[in-house]
Amino acid sequence: MVDRATHPAPTTLRALKEAGWESLPVKEEIRRNAVVRISAGQPLFAGVLGYEHTVMPQLENALLAGHDVIFLGERGQAKTRMIRSLTGLLDEWMPIVAGSEINDDPYHPASKHARDLVAELGDETPIDWVHRDTRYGEKLATPDTSIADLIGEVDPIKVAEGRYLSDELTLHYGLVPRTNRGIFAINEIPDLAERIQVGLLNVLEERDVQIRGYKIRLPLDVLLVASANPEDYTNRGRIITPLKDRFGSQIRTHYPLETETEVAIMRQEARPASVGSVTVNMPHYMEQVVATFSHLARGSNQVNQRSGVSVRLSVSNLEVLGANALRRGLRAGEQVVVPRVCDLGSLAASSSGKIEIESMEDGREGLILENLVKAAVLTVFKEELSFEQVRDVLAAFEGGAIVHTGDDVPSADLARLVAEVPALQAPVARLCGGDESPAALAAAVEFVLEGLHLSKRLNKDVTSGSGAATYRGRS
Repeated sequence: MVDRATHPAPTTLRALKEAGWESLPVKEEIRRNAVVRISAGQPLFAGVLGYEHTVMPQLENALLAGHDVIFLGERGQAKTRMIRSLTGLLDEWMPIVAGSEINDDPYHPASKHARDLVAELGDETPIDWVHRDTRYGEKLATPDTSIADLIGEVDPIKVAEGRYLSDELTLHYGLVPRTNRGIFAINEIPDLAERIQVGLLNVLEERDVQIRGYKIRLPLDVLLVASANPEDYTNRGRIITPLKDRFGSQIRTHYPLETETEVAIMRQEARPASVGSVTVNMPHYMEQVVATFSHLARGSNQVNQRSGVSVRLSVSNLEVLGANALRRGLRAGEQVVVPRVCDLGSLAASSSGKIEIESMEDGREGLILENLVKAAVLTVFKEELSFEQVRDVLAAFEGGAIVHTGDDVPSADLARLVAEVPALQAPVARLCGGDESPAALAAAVEFVLEGLHLSKRLNKDVTSGSGAATYRGRS
């Protein structure tokens, strides 16, 4: 293997041989690099969370076994991200015969162009180098995808230039041959017409392609990876049995199993809400509310589970929650804002397009989403605070305390309640985690009050349309 850091790139076949470069099949190349990472205790690739003990061991087995792989899972389960990240297991640079359209191996040229060039120039054949990022091809399967797209077709322009139809040089290669010695991915493979799926059988088994009945054979060296949604087997299409049989491994993906994993993904993927002079600090318990909302939706019989509840829902909801807090802070002239319960109403817009509601009644979608948000707040409230920690808060409200909240209530006003109602100090301090800014105190106060209301221990009067609310004792 050529060390690019200490050796100049060979530019001829002779120099390549003298440098000691070794030609390996792409699956063996990936296997070798995977062995290095696994031996060092490193993940195959970064940025995919929650699969450490489920999906990743299966993927490692598949790569070590040299299998073509199909990922089976609902939307938003990082299938495409994992597929695209596989390029990191390729060598950084790979030599090809100069001018080759299908990444011809200088030692084993496949196309007529490369064979003729090597036969003519021998060891003086010019060599180019391609980066691993260019050794990846991807096609989103659609019903109108053709064999020409994937495999190739006769190029009428080349025929018009005077070449014979029987000349291999008249061919225009498709995506699969152009990804020779690399990784080719097909997303949503059941959407591929069955007659087109048949065209992939040779690629997966015999490792060659045939175009328009020409007596040519292109021995391809490709790792084929595909993705599919389980429902695609019966709803939009199906994977033909001979094609499924040719994939070495089928790996089932899943949504995050714990809310903490979902929170970690949200933090990684979400766009920061802070802008200019206004800082948005997202408290952990509000992140937990967003993650719990998604988990509850995945278990709800009022949500279509066949379409899935993507992690993108959590990411979008976290972004919108931060954006609503930012907007509130800009209008109030606050430099530091923290999302509060009154900001959770903004999740309706970011959730509606990502959750399919199972309801026979029109207009029920908003109510179902609202109830899921309330259930998420109550769940997190019970996890964060025990009844013993809020018992004295209830006593204060039974004594006549009344609190007004809403977008138009400044953080400083709610923060003052911590001093005015001493019973709030302990639960608020637990939620704030040492942050004593007015915005953090205000968010914690409102969360405690909402949790007590949802626990049926406080009354809450909501002003329709404004989002303002009043909390008072139940006496």
